[in-house]
Amino acid sequence: MARSGKGVTLWARDVRDMADQRENTLRLPGFAFPDKLVITKHISAVTDDVVLLAVPMQKLRAFLSEYCEVLLGRTLVATCKGIDVETGEGPGEIIRRLCPDATPALLSGPSFAVDVAAGLPTALTLAASEPEPLQHALTGGNLRLYRSTDMIGVETGGAMKNVIAIACGLAIGAGLGESARAALMTRGFAEMNRFAVARGAEADTLQGLSGFGDLTLTCTSEKSRNFAYGLSLGRGEPQAEGVTIEGKATAKAVASAATKAGIEMPITNMVVAVMSGHITINEASDLLLARPLKEE
Repeated sequence: MARSGKGVTLWARDVRDMADQRENTLRLPGFAFPDKLVITKHISAVTDDVVLLAVPMQKLRAFLSEYCEVLLGRTLVATCKGIDVETGEGPGEIIRRLCPDATPALLSGPSFAVDVAAGLPTALTLAASEPEPLQHALTGGNLRLYRSTDMIGVETGGAMKNVIAIACGLAIGAGLGESARAALMTRGFAEMNRFAVARGAEADTLQGLSGFGDLTLTCTSEKSRNFAYGLSLGRGEPQAEGVTIEGKATAKAVASAATKAGIEMPITNMVVAVMSGHITINEASDLLLARPLKEE
């Protein structure tokens, strides 16, 4: 947005290095900030009507509880993908509950931060009750937004694709092969649809960028933190420190919610069991293959 000439203000927990270096040396080194990007250490200096919340899913509740008073009356666009492990809520639900005076929106879809920072072509889904004005406000440069009013579908697709990405990483890391990954992506997509529709989503939403599109990207690239996490776990390698893996907590939240609702989620349950050390990856594979035969 700043590259396309729009005024943008960035607030973060610690902006000192970013203000001095004019780039995010820790997360995105080598990408200079545009001149139009203003950096502030005071959240009260963020006065725009539209605020993008680039906060990890499991931290969103605490962030809004602390800063909701500052954000009264704004349009709050969540960019995190997941389900809160304690409440079972998605980002839209959390914004609606904790900031009832704000207008909730979601930005989701297949995108790696490094690609967006490099200005490479990216298409995303913007979900809100009335998304069209926001769609025009946030589209710019090489970023194209498609609009949706199905917030449940968009947030569920963004959450579930991380869980399936961990499963695919586990399969590749354990040497189960590309055919296994394709099967997990396909059957995982079926799980995404079951869970989303049970939560009130429109099935067509999952066919789009925030469902199938994001699933494809996240399950096929080591740039994906969730896929990379599964990959290292499958290889028995140590885990990277300080990296946000949204799918870990989301898998537990989804498995819990699905069990209560009686929704069949074999791949999600397998991911949770492997992460917790209850079964090995090979045992999980055997259990999935031994499931009763049925129509697709």
